[in-house]
Amino acid sequence: MKIGYARVSTKDQSFDLQADALKKAGCKKIYKEVITGARTQSKVLDEVMATLRPKDVLVIWKLDRLGRSLKHLIEVVNQLNEAKIGLKSLNDPIDTTTAQGRLTFNILAFLAEFERELIRERTQAGLSAARARGRKGGRPKGLPAKAEKTAYAAEVLYNEGELCVRQIAAKLKISKTTLYSYLRYIGVAISDHRRAS
Repeated sequence: MKIGYARVSTKDQSFDLQADALKKAGCKKIYKEVITGARTQSKVLDEVMATLRPKDVLVIWKLDRLGRSLKHLIEVVNQLNEAKIGLKSLNDPIDTTTAQGRLTFNILAFLAEFERELIRERTQAGLSAARARGRKGGRPKGLPAKAEKTAYAAEVLYNEGELCVRQIAAKLKISKTTLYSYLRYIGVAISDHRRAS
């Protein structure tokens, strides 16, 4: 049986587009949820996951409607796979009921993990280089502890010069203003040319 799941980020947004597409795709039941990206609980999604049975297919409008982050999305898909439940995204090349769809999802997940590993390695290299220059580890004064790794990753990516400020901020999932704050705390000189990017 096909079960639909639709999510919007605010109460002002309409479910109509998603719901119409899910009905057209043959969903017998459609669950709807309003949840912002900042919230961590998805009560309706938890209810859907508990309702699904082996050989059912969870149908969604787009992948970003299912997972709050790539990590969360991969966790949900793995949970579905273990329960022998398929996932079909109407606007992405993902249909885990087919071998090709499973391969596509696994490639995307692998690439995301690879990117995370690269950032982690660059961050560690940046910390080592900073220590070699006499800078001690630990978070800069005034920077929240949870932001320390992101700040050092920002320093490494900025100093490499391969990405513009906007791309670095997007990659680290922070605003440009926050990125500049992190760089200032660490003591990175920000060029006017890079500031304009």
